[in-house]
Amino acid sequence: MPRLKSTRLLARRIGPARAVLTALLLIAGLLIARHSWSLPFVPAGERALYDLREAWAAPVVEPDPRVVMVVFNDDTLINTRKRSPLDRGTLARALRSIDAMGAKGIGIDILIDQEQDEDADLIEALRGMQTPTYLAYASFGSNRDQINERQQQFLDQFQKTIATDKTKATSIRLEVDSDNVVRSWPKVVPGLPPLMARALVPDQKGFENYTGAIRFRQAKFADYGVYNKLPIDVFAAGVAIPALADQIRGKYVLIGGDVIDYDQFETPLRLATEGRTMIGLEVHATILSQLLDQAPFRPISRGELWLIALSAVLLGALSSLVSGAWWRVGPVLLIQVAGVTLLPFWLQARMIDTQGLPVFGWALGWVLAFVAIGGAARAVGAEQRKFAQGALGKYLPRDIANQIIQDPEQLALKGERREIFVIFSDLEGFTELSHALDPQMVATLLNRYLDLLSDVVLAHGGTIDKFVGDAVVAFWGAPISREDDGTRAARAAYAMWQAGEEFRRTAPPGVPPIGRTRVGLHFGEAIVGNFGGDDRIQYTALGDSMNTASRLEAANKKLHTSVIASAEAVSRSGLDWWRPLGRITLRGRATPVDVFEPAPDVPNGALSHIQAILDRLAKGDGGALAELEALAAASPDDAALANLVYRMQSVKTGGSYVLE
Repeated sequence: MPRLKSTRLLARRIGPARAVLTALLLIAGLLIARHSWSLPFVPAGERALYDLREAWAAPVVEPDPRVVMVVFNDDTLINTRKRSPLDRGTLARALRSIDAMGAKGIGIDILIDQEQDEDADLIEALRGMQTPTYLAYASFGSNRDQINERQQQFLDQFQKTIATDKTKATSIRLEVDSDNVVRSWPKVVPGLPPLMARALVPDQKGFENYTGAIRFRQAKFADYGVYNKLPIDVFAAGVAIPALADQIRGKYVLIGGDVIDYDQFETPLRLATEGRTMIGLEVHATILSQLLDQAPFRPISRGELWLIALSAVLLGALSSLVSGAWWRVGPVLLIQVAGVTLLPFWLQARMIDTQGLPVFGWALGWVLAFVAIGGAARAVGAEQRKFAQGALGKYLPRDIANQIIQDPEQLALKGERREIFVIFSDLEGFTELSHALDPQMVATLLNRYLDLLSDVVLAHGGTIDKFVGDAVVAFWGAPISREDDGTRAARAAYAMWQAGEEFRRTAPPGVPPIGRTRVGLHFGEAIVGNFGGDDRIQYTALGDSMNTASRLEAANKKLHTSVIASAEAVSRSGLDWWRPLGRITLRGRATPVDVFEPAPDVPNGALSHIQAILDRLAKGDGGALAELEALAAASPDDAALANLVYRMQSVKTGGSYVLE
C-alpha cells in the first residue's frame, strides 16, 4: 500500500500531460525493441549485427568427406569454348563417369532451359543413370529473374523427357534478403520439386518445412575449403583414374558452375573472408551438410521476443533512476551493455536462430525508456527542488538548502532521532506593545524583527523551525550536522540578542519602548523530520530538548539575563566566554540545570574565578558566599550577578534555586 501511494504521488507530480507522453514513449520503446527488423533503415543494422554473430559462431571444419563439388570453372569454359549455356556434352560424359564411380547421389545446379546440339547425348546420359540424380528446375512464377515463359516450356518438356525412377527434378531456388545476402533456407513453394538437399536426403525430420538460418561453416585449411572441388574436365575425359573414383564413391556429388560473375552469392561469412562471395552450388552443399548433421537452428518464440523486449525497456527505465558517483552508475550500465552485446552471440553459438532478434531495437527501446523515465524523474525532481526551495529556502542556510535540493529524498515524510542544539527566542513585552499600535505598524515591526533574527540564524548555519508570534525557534544538527554546530549555535544565540538590541534602537519614531530579546540555548536529543501530509508538511523538531530550551528562554526574566545556555550546550560550544550563573530548577521540571550566560567582554580569569566560588559554595565553604557578594557589590549595574548572589543566599548547600 505505501508503494501504491507513492506511485500515485509520483504520477500526480508528473502531471497528466507528461504522464501520457511518458507512457507513449515507453510503448514506442517496447514496440521498437520487439519489431525493429520491420522498421525503416533499422534492418540494415540488424542484419549487419546478425552477420557478425553468424561469422563468429560458424564452425571451423576440415573438408566435408560426405560431399564433393564437380564444377565448370573458367578453364573449362575456355577449353569447351562455351560460356553460357554450359557445355552439355561435357556434362553428359562426366555424368556417365561419376555414375560408374558409385556416387551416393548427384545434384545438378544447371538449368536446361533452351535447346542445344548436345541435348540428345545429355538426355541419354540422364535416362541411363543408376545413381539417384536430380536435375535443376525453376519455375517462371518463383524465379522470374532467371527464366521466361519460353524457357519454362522447354524446361518442363526436357524434365519430362529425362524423368526416370532415378532421374528427377529438384528446386535450386535460393532466397536473398533485401541486401542481396543469402542467410536462410528458402521457403517451400507449392508446385516446385524438393530443394536439392531435401531431394538428395529425403524424409529428414525437422527439415520438412524448415526456413531457418543456414549454418555456414568456415574452412580450417584455406587451401582446401569446406568442400573438395574438382573440375568437371577430369570426369569428362573418359580416362579411368582409381584415385579419382575414391573421391566420388559413396558421396553426394553436386555439379554446377564456379565461374567468375556467375551464380555468386554474398553470405554472412563475407565479414570473415574479406568480402568473398560463395557460388550457389556451395550454398546448396552447405544446406546439404546442415541437413546431414541434423542441425537446425531453434527459432526464438514470439513470447520470448516480447519478454526480452520488455526486459530491455524495464532496464532502460530503471537505469534512468540510478544516480550517484560514476563507480555506482558505471558498473550498472556496463553490465547491461555487456548483456545486450554478449547474449545474441551466446544464443547463436547454441544454435538458436538470432535472425529477427532485434538487438538494435533493444538498444533503441532502452534509450527511449531511459529518456522517458529519466525525463519524468527530472520533472519530478524539478518539482521537488521547487518544493524544497519554497518550503525550506527561507528556513535553511544556503549550503544546506542546496544539499537538500540535490537530494530531495531528505524531505520525505519521516522522522529520525538526532542530537541538536536548540534556540528559543522571545521579544519581551511585544504582546502589550501590539495592543498600543495599529495593525499595519505591528505587522511592519514584526516582519522586520523576524527578518533580522532569521538572517542571524541562517548566517550561522541554523535551521529555522518555526515562528510563534514574535518567538523564533531554530536548531543546529539537522537536517545536516556539522562538527562546529555547537559554536555556530552559541554565537547565533548571542548575535540574536544583539540583533534584538539593534531593533530596539532603530524603532520608528512614535513607537513605545521595545523590550529585550531573550534567548535560551540547549543541547539534547529530539526527533527531527517532516511531519504532516503529502501536501502540507513542516520540518520541525519534537522532544524534551525543545521544552528545555523554551524554559531556559523564559528563565531569563527571573535571572535578569538576556541569553542563557545549559551546561550541555556550553560544554559542546567550543567557546570560553561563558559566565556561570549557578544551578536552577526550571519551571515545571524536577532535574536541576547548570546555566551560563555569554560574556565575551569579561576576561577568562574573572569567569574562572566565579566558577571557582560556585564550586566552593557547593562544597559548603561559608567564605565563598561573602566573596561572591563582594564581586556583586563591585559591579552594581550587573543585575545578573546580583541575582546570582540572591539565589545563592536562598538555597541550601548543594541545592538549586527553583523558578516559579
